Amino acid sequence: VDFFAVKDDDALALFNAIFGRTLQILQKNMETYARSCYDAIGVFLCIHITAKFRDVMHRRNVPALDRYFEKVDSVLWPQFEHIMELNIGSVRDCDPQKLGSIDIMPHYITRRYAEFSAAIVGVNEANPNDRVNRILASLQGEVENFILRLAAEFPGRKEQLIFLINNYDMMLAVLSERTTDAKETESFQQLLTARTQEFVEEILAPGFGGMMGFVKDADVRLERKKELQADERHVAQLVRGFASDWKKGIEAIDQEVMRSFSNFKNGTAILQNALMQLIQYYHRFTKLFSHPPLKAMAVRSELINIHHIMVEVKRHKTTF
Repeated sequence: VDFFAVKDDDALALFNAIFGRTLQILQKNMETYARSCYDAIGVFLCIHITAKFRDVMHRRNVPALDRYFEKVDSVLWPQFEHIMELNIGSVRDCDPQKLGSIDIMPHYITRRYAEFSAAIVGVNEANPNDRVNRILASLQGEVENFILRLAAEFPGRKEQLIFLINNYDMMLAVLSERTTDAKETESFQQLLTARTQEFVEEILAPGFGGMMGFVKDADVRLERKKELQADERHVAQLVRGFASDWKKGIEAIDQEVMRSFSNFKNGTAILQNALMQLIQYYHRFTKLFSHPPLKAMAVRSELINIHHIMVEVKRHKTTF
């Protein structure tokens, strides 16, 4: 009965006299467990559970467990940071050449990272902590470097880009599904957009590289207020080559995209991006014929109407 009759400092002293040894045993058990635990998500959940219980005690005006919660935090936080540093170091020291064969599909290590990071971010969103954000930023940086090292194992730039896009897209999908407004999501979206644009240029080059190069060079000269310099025979080859091969080129791009990307939705977006870029290049190419000396070339009459190309592009919208 005395336990419920005392107040303030007397109540705290009586509580410690009764439960002090019990709390010490609990703390020792926590320390023993934490030293041998390498479950970062489990430890982080314990940190948040401790914070929740502390809030409950404060709302009920019960400060008796504050010191115990502080000691639990002093055990859990260092262990959590230690486990995360081990993970960061593991990614940093990973040698791609020791991982066996690598294909263009999402790598299992990046998938594990995405699921692990999403779990930590999901828990942290309930009660954001800058320490966790810094740790996650460090881990993300090492994972990004690791993906680049993996991509470097492919001999061709196109294969490197396909690998990067598949991995960025997979990580972005996992993080977007399980978190809201995560910094990692914005970062991977920027990387995905940049690599996708580079891939579009790469995939257009085999079938349309001559026209693309001609357009880029001509645009630079026009921007500098210089006259266009073009050999009529070369221009005629570009016009007639495009006229004879543009449908086959679009079909080849369609088939390669279908083979390359694990996410059909992302593949659709990339295909449409590539075909729209092709239309823009061709539109710029035809506009050049309004400038001398192309304006006077007879091959101008052999240009394909851009609307025919747009109709063909629409036909490929339902690929995925």
